[in-house]
Amino acid sequence: MFNFLRKIELFSELPEDDLWQLCGLIETVSIPSGAILFEEDDPGDRAYVIKEGELEVLKTGAGGDMLLAVRGPGEVIGEMALLEENPRMATVRARLDSTLFAIEKEQFENLVATSPSAAQAMFKTILARWRGTQSQLRQSEKMAQLGTMTAGVAHELNNPAAAVKRAADQLDEALTEYLQAQEALDPDQFTPAERESYLALLEQARQSGINPTQIDSLNRSDRQDEVEEWLDGSGINDAWQYAPAVVDMNLGVAELEGISQQFGLDNLARLLDVLCSWFTVNKLIRSVGLGAGRISEIVKALKSYAYLDQAPVQNVDVHQGLEDTILILANKLKSGITLKRDYDPDLPAIQAYGSELNQVWTNLIDNAIDAVGQDGVITLRTRARDDWVVVEVEDNGEGIPEEIQSRVFDPFFTTKPPGVGTGLGLDISYNIVVQKHKGNIILTSQQGRTVFEVWLPVNFEKDSGSENRNTQAENTEPEA
Repeated sequence: MFNFLRKIELFSELPEDDLWQLCGLIETVSIPSGAILFEEDDPGDRAYVIKEGELEVLKTGAGGDMLLAVRGPGEVIGEMALLEENPRMATVRARLDSTLFAIEKEQFENLVATSPSAAQAMFKTILARWRGTQSQLRQSEKMAQLGTMTAGVAHELNNPAAAVKRAADQLDEALTEYLQAQEALDPDQFTPAERESYLALLEQARQSGINPTQIDSLNRSDRQDEVEEWLDGSGINDAWQYAPAVVDMNLGVAELEGISQQFGLDNLARLLDVLCSWFTVNKLIRSVGLGAGRISEIVKALKSYAYLDQAPVQNVDVHQGLEDTILILANKLKSGITLKRDYDPDLPAIQAYGSELNQVWTNLIDNAIDAVGQDGVITLRTRARDDWVVVEVEDNGEGIPEEIQSRVFDPFFTTKPPGVGTGLGLDISYNIVVQKHKGNIILTSQQGRTVFEVWLPVNFEKDSGSENRNTQAENTEPEA
């Protein structure tokens, strides 16, 4: 053990007596292939030096376990949780049958404290691993956010796309019925006065199909009963099939009596066939138009959300960014959550990295959704303050305990269970707001009320007053 540890940078310059003493305290641990050495969120009580074998470092994410690294002989693992006094940030599993030297927390801390070379080696190791892990998890976080966005957009597109397809499929049949009904009626036999009335009825059916008459359900039911009863009494077969469309065309018993007097009772059924089928055709055309319009709105919002084909920095409408984000997350918001908006109508546009700012709104709103669960309330609030724009994302969830509030923006720190969060969402948001936009994020939280308050300068590229930006935000009490 002495000869093996002496070759490792961490122990290479440790005095011989100290290293011999450490070897007497170190425990040898053997684990078979596939066994777990420790799991994410376990307490950090030991560091390990790998003597033989291979171990893989895994981080649990929404898509499953992600391989961060493979460690082999001579490498140290588990030291970061030991030094930070934090739970394990990843799971370590044996890839091969492995033998390790286990160093207890007190021994490891004493080693780093008494040996400058060991401290320097440990610093280099931790820094390299931190950078590598953070880079991998940042990419994973972005992919997870992309997955959330894609799933939300796909869900939102599904309903209008299905409506368009359904209406298109029915439209062919409806057009065929309309042409057959016209042929059976033979409008060429009408007198000029009858033809004028006929064309007026067709236009009424078209307009009713495109712009449906708004009738409450009780009144509609009563009118359908009246129409159906009158048609039955007039000898019209299958009156129940005509009644709904007749009412939707804003025709009642009085209008039907006038039509039957002008065109004759014998032509009434054929005329109703034409009017009802023409009404249905236009109603389906309206459905196609509405569905296509909704798809266009979603695509436009997605393009706006990502700021496609635009310069990195541009004039950004914060309200538009919030609304685009709401649309992206609409599927998650449908679980009974109440969304309230308290927007400042005079909020100015700001200079910003638009797509990155939308990542901030996505992270904050998505976290609020997770915090409130079903039947919660999320409030989005904006206001202008001098040369600043302030955005608040508030939720009425259980709140964040005071003892961990100072750590919520730390990389890899998360209050969510393993597999749900990587602990980088708020870290990414903080860097976008503070580092890129020279703004600030303030957290206030208590039971039933958590607020993330984002301060953004109207123009972050101005140098004047930049040193006071964070101070101004920090010294401002959040509004109740």
